[in-house]
Amino acid sequence: MKTKTIKKDKVNIITLGCSKNMVDSEVLSGQLLANDINTVHENAKKDHNIVIINTCGFIDKAKEESINTILDNVELKKKGRLDKVYVTGCLSERYKNNLETEIPEVDAFFGTMELPLILKKFEADYKGELIGERLLATPQHYAYMKISEGCNRTCSFCAIPLMRGGHVSRPIESLVDEAKRLVDRGVKEVMLIAQELTYYGLDIYKKRALPKLMNALADVKGLEWIRLHYAYPSKFPMEIIDVMKERDNICNYLDMPLQHASNNMLKAMKRQITREEMEELVYAIRECIPDICLRTTLIAGFPGETRDDVEELKTFLQKMRFDRVGTFTYSHEEDTSAHQLEDNIPAEEKEERAQEIMEVQQEISLEKNEEKVGKTFKVLVDKKEAGRYIGRTEFDSVEVDNEVIINCSKKLPIGEFVNVKITKAYDYDLEGEIV
Repeated sequence: MKTKTIKKDKVNIITLGCSKNMVDSEVLSGQLLANDINTVHENAKKDHNIVIINTCGFIDKAKEESINTILDNVELKKKGRLDKVYVTGCLSERYKNNLETEIPEVDAFFGTMELPLILKKFEADYKGELIGERLLATPQHYAYMKISEGCNRTCSFCAIPLMRGGHVSRPIESLVDEAKRLVDRGVKEVMLIAQELTYYGLDIYKKRALPKLMNALADVKGLEWIRLHYAYPSKFPMEIIDVMKERDNICNYLDMPLQHASNNMLKAMKRQITREEMEELVYAIRECIPDICLRTTLIAGFPGETRDDVEELKTFLQKMRFDRVGTFTYSHEEDTSAHQLEDNIPAEEKEERAQEIMEVQQEISLEKNEEKVGKTFKVLVDKKEAGRYIGRTEFDSVEVDNEVIINCSKKLPIGEFVNVKITKAYDYDLEGEIV
């Protein structure tokens, strides 16, 4: 007699948006696996029957991608290729009621802080002892580390506090323990992420404690690179730079989104800083660490932005010569204070302004890369593509920055460090040979 077999569930987690979302997905994966639930990230085999979509709700393009991903998976459910579709993350936190009405085929929507509720759908228990344990969605040699959640800043364009709440720091001991576990699994580089790094510790230690955390992490044996992302420029604590200078395994790299350079725009954006103060800060940082890599992010097309504002921003870039720059167009987000302003710049014009800004940076980037030709750098080998190895220097973060194309006839181990002499420079990449 034939016996009917019940196929075991397999969960696929799809992550949209930023690295902070990726960490949330990794933590969710770790919890599901600990409860003996088969879980994968971005499953290429398509042999899963349950999907959890971790959405982004930051700007219009991200929201559109999230909605389309939900609809695509709902369609698969209708065709019988999926049993369940769950949605979590920022979009779900912000628009849960609307989404439940408009896409009723989704089995459940969850907010950004509702991990235990997701687990209940799988009759699984949240395991507190697993804090720091996660299924890495990145290659095994690097990982993101979220040191805090939420944000207390009141930037007029930003909806993150609406989706992530106020600033909540994780204790230093917890983060050091997580770093040790990651190193035990082969991780050599951690990227510290938060909505706002410099606020770290104010809630639990009653003072800014990022320098103390940096020192504690730098003491973790086997952790070769520590990288800082998303530092706010207003009242920037220079002790961060002092620790960076003192500790060899903290990369001379700082990601500090400035958003604009026109004082009119900075005031309208509620950035709590002037162009003059930003320039003073950059000079002070470079005086302490001359070869530091400074990355920034800029917004094009904020309400009321004039051609003069754009020209001022371009002049600022030419003067300050940042190593890395990212630009995105302004998105008119409801419930932010900027939403009260008229979104008076057409989308096409916003894109043109962003392109103008990046053309200025493209020249600067090429010039800075050309200065590296003939020099030798310590490079972390990330992957092999089209027969060539691709890596990064300490001045480059994953996905957003330059890559080093490594010309080498012998086999190189992925996730190891090699010394590379730069032989060619491109706008945003370098090429070199093993020394």
